Amino acid sequence: MNGQTVRYHVRHETLYRYEHPVRESHQLLRLFPRTLAWQRCVAQHLGVSPEPERTRSFTDAFGNGVRALHFEQSHDRLEVRSECWIELDSRIMPLLDDSPAWETVRDALRYRAGRQLDAAMLEAAAFLFESTEVRIKRAFAEYAAECFAPGRPVLSATDALMRRIHEEFTFDPEATDVSTPVTEVFANRRGVCQDFAHFMIACLRSIGLAARYVSGYLLTRPPPGRPRLVGADATHAWVSLFVPGAGWFDFDPTNALWADQEHVTIGWGRDFADISPMRGVLLGGGGHAPEISVTVVPENEFEGLYTDAALPGLELLAPRGG
Repeated sequence: MNGQTVRYHVRHETLYRYEHPVRESHQLLRLFPRTLAWQRCVAQHLGVSPEPERTRSFTDAFGNGVRALHFEQSHDRLEVRSECWIELDSRIMPLLDDSPAWETVRDALRYRAGRQLDAAMLEAAAFLFESTEVRIKRAFAEYAAECFAPGRPVLSATDALMRRIHEEFTFDPEATDVSTPVTEVFANRRGVCQDFAHFMIACLRSIGLAARYVSGYLLTRPPPGRPRLVGADATHAWVSLFVPGAGWFDFDPTNALWADQEHVTIGWGRDFADISPMRGVLLGGGGHAPEISVTVVPENEFEGLYTDAALPGLELLAPRGG
């Protein structure tokens, strides 16, 4: 990017059509962009139909904003629409070879009895271990070893791992679903951004590094001469690596990119299970699957893009802290 601040409008719609009426439902929404050194949520609106009887806002263990919705009236469909304006500054890209050797980072993160950890190291410790969707296995460590030669700078090695995954894995939306284990993704070398992020995290944690799953959006570009299509985008996922004393660095293995001004961060967790955009429990409903559409559009393309009406209950939400 050119180093100037960019502004995007993001629209994320989720629609459930239930086979049978839902008598009661509880939903947790994680749709609120983080406020970061390089990212600001200028304004956000959340529309919900039908309107919930009760709502509650809180911050989860990873600092992500959550809105809880409680529906007590019978309904046969549920629609949630998040719209926000996001400003992004260009991030300063580090010199890969100036980072410490990866073994130095690994050793700094190892548990030692009686050692006092600062707040950043203590936070990173939560991202060293297995989680719901990420396994620690020798096979993953062996895959990473080709990139993590002895003494290699940690950012250079992680960049190489990202590019190796991009080259050797095939993007295939039909190959996996949200329940596909990371071991199967590794065996078949196919999947989507969620799978590639889980696999890269598994490789990093298997060699003793702290890595977290980042959820958000990616600006996509229509083919030359074609208009931008509303709802044609999707949520995106990438990986963040912790380096003591320097902080977190974001790698996108799906596109072999360092996250910058085309990546909008919603939040992070140990894996997808911690940061699912919408999750809940309900009574009734029968079979159902979400219809999800996402549109990320630069400010200069926004005017006239949408013609539909706002959902009932649209409200202004304050940006979340980082």
